[in-house]
Amino acid sequence: MTVTDAIGRIAQIQATLVQLDSAGKTAATGSASGTSASSGTSATDFASALSGALGATQGTSTGSVTGADVVADAKKYLGVPYVFGGTSASGLDCSGLVQRVFKDLGIDVPRLVSGQSTVGTEVPSLAQAQPGDLIVTNGGEHIVIYAGDGKVIHAPSEGRNVSLVDNWMKDSDIVTIRRVAPQAAPAASGASALSGSTAKADMLRSLFASMTSGGSL
Repeated sequence: MTVTDAIGRIAQIQATLVQLDSAGKTAATGSASGTSASSGTSATDFASALSGALGATQGTSTGSVTGADVVADAKKYLGVPYVFGGTSASGLDCSGLVQRVFKDLGIDVPRLVSGQSTVGTEVPSLAQAQPGDLIVTNGGEHIVIYAGDGKVIHAPSEGRNVSLVDNWMKDSDIVTIRRVAPQAAPAASGASALSGSTAKADMLRSLFASMTSGGSL
């Protein structure tokens, strides 16, 4: 990390600390009055802020993106023609569709099925698949997005379009199922938001102190 990068990161952390302190006070006020603190900072909000300050890992959701978001974005591309190597709304192949959808949602995933088959966490079986999960099939040559209710979205093959179809696969046909985004973002009550944001603010303060106390950059 260069000195310039470090200064930029420090400024981001300082801004995040201010937001956390403000959210914690709001949560405390809401809890004391017996009302829910909808503006309190949740663990999801903190994860997003910290990822923004320190850099997110490829193929990892920050927590604000859900599986439902993945499905909704994928449906925008229904009807787009299959184009080998395609990564845009003018033409998509199977892995191009997956990369395009996650890029729309701010998540970087590899371009090819071989890389996409390693992102996120593995789901043991089709019975446990949730909307937004990625299913790799055809011996690792094809990838689809599970849409829920026994349906998948994929870019099938030359001469066809991105489609929402009934799932045709069994577990024996599947190489792996990967979950990049959870089914739903976790919510925090006013009280838990207060304690959570306080602890996370302390952690950020400690990180900030270590970066400004003469440690190596």
